[in-house]
Amino acid sequence: MSISTSQSKLQLHRQQFLALANKTYFNYGGQGPIPRSAIEAINNAQEYIQTYGPFSTKVNGWIAQEVEATRKVIAIELNTTPDTITITEDVTVGCNIALWGNDWQQGDRILLTDCEHPGIIATVREIGRRFGVEIDTCPIMATLNEGDPVQVIEQHLLPRTRLVVLSHLLWNTGQVLPLDKIVKVCKQAKVRILADAAQSVGSLPLNLAQLGVDFYAFTGHKWWCGAAGIGGLYVHPEAREFLQPTFIGWRGILTDTKGNPTGWQSDGRRYEVATSAYGQYAGLRAAIATHQQWGTTKERYQQICDLSKYLWQKLTQIPDIKCLKASPPDAGLVSFQVNNNRQLVEFLESQQIMTRILLDPNCVRACVHYLTLTSEIDRLVAEIESFIRNT
Repeated sequence: MSISTSQSKLQLHRQQFLALANKTYFNYGGQGPIPRSAIEAINNAQEYIQTYGPFSTKVNGWIAQEVEATRKVIAIELNTTPDTITITEDVTVGCNIALWGNDWQQGDRILLTDCEHPGIIATVREIGRRFGVEIDTCPIMATLNEGDPVQVIEQHLLPRTRLVVLSHLLWNTGQVLPLDKIVKVCKQAKVRILADAAQSVGSLPLNLAQLGVDFYAFTGHKWWCGAAGIGGLYVHPEAREFLQPTFIGWRGILTDTKGNPTGWQSDGRRYEVATSAYGQYAGLRAAIATHQQWGTTKERYQQICDLSKYLWQKLTQIPDIKCLKASPPDAGLVSFQVNNNRQLVEFLESQQIMTRILLDPNCVRACVHYLTLTSEIDRLVAEIESFIRNT
């Protein structure tokens, strides 16, 4: 489907997203706009809970159905089985489950890339402080335009490296790492791998059953456009055999006839804790269904790539702009630099154009979704040119 053909179809589809009606939005990597269907599903769920509960046999049975229905929808979208999915609140919670559930020993090593989110870096450092684990960092940012990230990671694996932590789609530079090849290298070295999937789920077409990654932590509120408060963690069935629960509650345990805990759930439920924002679950399912109405994951990804290329090409024609990537992006994150990045972001927001400033590398990030219009990209570029002329 060409950009021009899809634009007319998209105009009608976008009417389901209230937030897109009065602003030009390029912050999908921070939080996606919620479709009307998801808002309605959330409201209906809350009304049901309050009508029949909020704590009752009827509502508790309904919650159990909601949880499993959501787990199934997520699994289908990621091409895996429901037993591998743990429902969490967000990416960071999923990463914490995978990080703290390992049996760390003094002298073990964790390998990070130099492009990871501060929340993950802080978690890894605390593990290092508590357990005497050594933290290594490999220079992946330098491979954005040249070099081999697989080779870089392989060269930084040491005899005591037990876990590699990286982002599938780097949140700052927009680089898509060849995760399948990295997984292969790590498996050969008997090293586990945790992928931060904050930017990849809902953006890239994924087949987690084939990928072979041990842990894959994601959220529903970014590219899937669900409400904040629901995400997930994929745990490979083999990895589940050694990953122990750290956050523990009634959802993850088995009990005897007197309610005493006797062990863990046999699947991804073992890492779930207790009461959650169940009303949001229906909203995420509705949001995913809304995207599926427009096209498959592959069709949506192709549209994202076509539109990000369109933006990248226009930006490269402006002399005072430097795009971080020297070739068209492989996903929807387009990062670039001007003389004053912060002032540009503030100026654009005053024009109701939403972008984001990042600090390392210091740049402006514009997120292009399949929902983005070429006219929105044209407006963004025109306002950037206006800013440059007047500063």
